[in-house]
Amino acid sequence: MSSPAAPTRTLVLGGARSGKSGHAEALMPADAAVRYVATARLDPGDPDWTDRIREHRVRRPSRWSTVESASGPGLAEILSSGDGPTLVDDLGTWLTAEMDAAQAWELPRGTLGPRCDDLVDAVAGYPGRLVLVSPEVGLGVIPETRSGRLFRDEIGALNGRLAGVCDEVLLVVAGLAMKLK
Repeated sequence: MSSPAAPTRTLVLGGARSGKSGHAEALMPADAAVRYVATARLDPGDPDWTDRIREHRVRRPSRWSTVESASGPGLAEILSSGDGPTLVDDLGTWLTAEMDAAQAWELPRGTLGPRCDDLVDAVAGYPGRLVLVSPEVGLGVIPETRSGRLFRDEIGALNGRLAGVCDEVLLVVAGLAMKLK
């Protein structure tokens, strides 16, 4: 009797500081050269953000390569150009960068639909091991601002679409992962 195949595409959801990134990193093959796709933009004027990015860099194995999606090709294009073990961290900062680039914060919901479509298609067609990290923002306080509600709605819709094309979906709470799919 053969064992079931390991999931190829995994979506790891969680709140801020839930441990989702660390859990996602642990899902990658131990001895593989992993491509880590960093979606955050470094802001030299924000030392706290710089420290968070440094924390992520320090804990990654030296054999992992880092690709930054905020400069150069977009995330969908990066995923379409590879097939090895890849970890994307995280889709919330990717969406923020996309909304900034399109100046979409005051535009109607769905403005980034084509970019999200491209990403979902790239994830669905990814032939290798892929782990995506994304914030779960639907469990918190209703944002006070329109832009906050827009972000919550857009990342929620994107997470739902990605969950549909991923083989496995996990929710990390207090460092513990619960399998949703």
